[in-house]
Amino acid sequence: MISLTVTAIVFGVVFLAELPDKTALAGLVLGTRYRASYVFAGVAAAFAVHVVLAVAAGSVLTLLPQQLVHAITGVLFLGGAAVLLMKKDEEDEEVRKPENQSFWKVSGAGFMLILVAEFGDLTQIMTANLAARYDDPLSVGLGAVLALWAVAGLGIVGGKALMKRVPLRLITKVAALLMLGLGVWSLWEAVAG
Repeated sequence: MISLTVTAIVFGVVFLAELPDKTALAGLVLGTRYRASYVFAGVAAAFAVHVVLAVAAGSVLTLLPQQLVHAITGVLFLGGAAVLLMKKDEEDEEVRKPENQSFWKVSGAGFMLILVAEFGDLTQIMTANLAARYDDPLSVGLGAVLALWAVAGLGIVGGKALMKRVPLRLITKVAALLMLGLGVWSLWEAVAG
């Protein structure tokens, strides 16, 4: 039986913790370049995997070597920034055509980005701790996955809305700079931690 109280508490905690995180940025970047439903499918699947792992592992996830996670995340963000900065300018209309975007390619990219970047993340560890505290894996899992999906959806939809008002080249450059900053920050955490 699902406890609506536990689900609501977990939703609120995870939503607020994830909102300022790199997930919203990743969703925004992917949402500006690809079909939103394809991006969301991949991101949602990755978050479902993370929640299952967190709930199943409980507090064991807090023992993961955070320095390694930060280093991998930093390298991925730096690689993503480099790809964005080196990409040839494209016409906005070319980027928007859904038929040029394979479901598996787009959702796979979203899945892999979130799967790796969010592994050992604060919200995953928090979900594990909440699962251990409430001893209600179904309610905790439901609240966490709904919160993560909500944040991802806001980022993706925000990316689409932003693209209608701001040129794609500018969005790409700003996103690349933000990813560069996140990459440097993650690598700093890996070295300093």
